[in-house]
Amino acid sequence: MTTKPTVLFVCVHNAGRSQMAAGYLQAIAGDRIEVLSAGSEPKDQINPVAVEAMREEGIDIAGNTPKLLTVDAVKESDVVITMGCGDACPIFPGKRYEDWQLDDPAGQGMESVRRIRDDIRGRVETLVDQLTAVGEPS
Repeated sequence: MTTKPTVLFVCVHNAGRSQMAAGYLQAIAGDRIEVLSAGSEPKDQINPVAVEAMREEGIDIAGNTPKLLTVDAVKESDVVITMGCGDACPIFPGKRYEDWQLDDPAGQGMESVRRIRDDIRGRVETLVDQLTAVGEPS
């Protein structure tokens, strides 16, 4: 039996991009993938515009709390996806790293945040396809 993969989403404040990505991954993959998110400099709350943008998709991230990125979180993860946190994320051999170039939704209006959200959704859908296809016959 294979263990389910763990994905860690990291952005600077863990208040927008990484929270939206984690919300999508949880909603799309369900219990097939373990989902974590963290920030190199976490804010004290989730960006309210990001919360509202995700609510439009039927995904509630309002109860989430920004978390500080730890070495242990990276060690526990199979896939680490960074979103603008640069070199703050520790690198460990044998892990898959991706850097998603996404605008920061902080201080942006709903239209801009929707574009960022929709971009994240497409990337998460691709990631789910990649991670759940591993080990399945083609």
